[in-house]
Amino acid sequence: MKFIKKDFLWGGATAAYQFEGEFDKDGKSMNMGEMIPYIKLEDRASPGSKRKGFARAFVEPAIENKEGLHYPKRFGSNHYNRYKEDIDLLAEAKLDIYRMSISWGRIYPNGDESTPNPKGLEFYRNLLTYCKQKGLKIMVTMHHFDTPYPIGVKYGGWMNKQVIEMFIKYAKTLMTEFGDLVDYWLPFNEINISALVPMMGGVAFLEDHPGMSYDQLRFQTLHNQMVAQAKVVQLGHEMLNKKIFGSMIANMTAYPIDCNPINIIEWQKHQELNRYFYYDMAAIGEYPTYMLKLFEKLNVKIDTNPEEMNILKNNTVDFLSFSYYMSGTVGKTVENTSGNLSATGKNPFLKATEWGWQIDPQGLRYTLNDLWDRYHLPLFISENGMGYDDKLNDQKTVEDDYRIDYLKQHFLAIKEAIEDGVNIFGYTMWGVIDLVSGGTNEMSKRYGLVYVDYDDFHNGTGNRFKKKSFDWFKHFMESGEL
Repeated sequence: MKFIKKDFLWGGATAAYQFEGEFDKDGKSMNMGEMIPYIKLEDRASPGSKRKGFARAFVEPAIENKEGLHYPKRFGSNHYNRYKEDIDLLAEAKLDIYRMSISWGRIYPNGDESTPNPKGLEFYRNLLTYCKQKGLKIMVTMHHFDTPYPIGVKYGGWMNKQVIEMFIKYAKTLMTEFGDLVDYWLPFNEINISALVPMMGGVAFLEDHPGMSYDQLRFQTLHNQMVAQAKVVQLGHEMLNKKIFGSMIANMTAYPIDCNPINIIEWQKHQELNRYFYYDMAAIGEYPTYMLKLFEKLNVKIDTNPEEMNILKNNTVDFLSFSYYMSGTVGKTVENTSGNLSATGKNPFLKATEWGWQIDPQGLRYTLNDLWDRYHLPLFISENGMGYDDKLNDQKTVEDDYRIDYLKQHFLAIKEAIEDGVNIFGYTMWGVIDLVSGGTNEMSKRYGLVYVDYDDFHNGTGNRFKKKSFDWFKHFMESGEL
């Protein structure tokens, strides 16, 4: 079966804080991900088998690391020193587009500097230029869970509205320096994570705000990032005069566990609070009624003003992008499985990965139709893929037929959605070259077409080896054959 759609962009995605390494080189500051040590999971599929929480008392010892722990995201895949080799591989696989992030801490290590770090600008200019030389379009995420930790210490992270203006300064620098090289911009990766894990998404610690409720902390952190996103869209339209600015949301598609009306209402509320709210804010620019009612119930009072609300309303995004890995179920009584930083219900009709992520290609088709029908904005799948504990064989490759099947089924779902009438213009598979898992901190949870020779403690050569899926994807790009 052929899948050929003119102008559709096929590609891969990575994130600086999981991929680059060299966490303190050339003036870079640390971010939250680089302060979380590797902790072996007792049960990969259990929702409760997660790393410790992001309390300040837990992360601050990481700065001196007197315990000699391993911090995987400080090493990543050593892309900082091997970026040409990596981009060569992406070009060889015939990718159309590469989605990458820029580390805020490489550009403004403390956030409040008056001028950017020239070494950081030099690195990204070289990387972006090389991508262009290899024929790749580029989508840049400005913030992929990497607020500089000094901003958290000095300003309290994204709870402080001063950080909005620091971010706008950073965004303006990126668009000034690289506006001619970047094809699409995403201000934030999975912006809704700040409402789920504000310490990760916004370096906001509850102990820094005595007497404040956790709900107040998380929704205020999210609000400030939503305002920053709208301001970046406003500035970007003025500076670049192109409709190339999107929002990226961690999508959590779920189904009602059955047709019991009680469970239907439970499912409806779940989808409002876990999905539609974030898309509504990005695409419509207003707080939906159901969230205002929830705020009343939780005694959450968003610190805002008419100017901010006008900025949100008048600077909505040009396209919507999202991560889609799995789906789940919702009901009054469901057995939870694991997921992308959240748990959801098990579905008896679906198989799951070792990490409990339920594989649901048709859920992607449903999601695309659902979002297109609701918002009528162009769609882009910015993350999708299968994490697996791949093993390199004696031939220095990985026989990852399971990944080929996963990708094939999801590509078919995209094809079906296009035939349904959905306006979708691109797809980037997550971790196209192996990197450190964002959620579990494991190197062994691998997504890539390319194997990186590191274990969870970064023993190994770091050398790159093409998996079977690499050749499959290259053939798909050349022929359109699935």
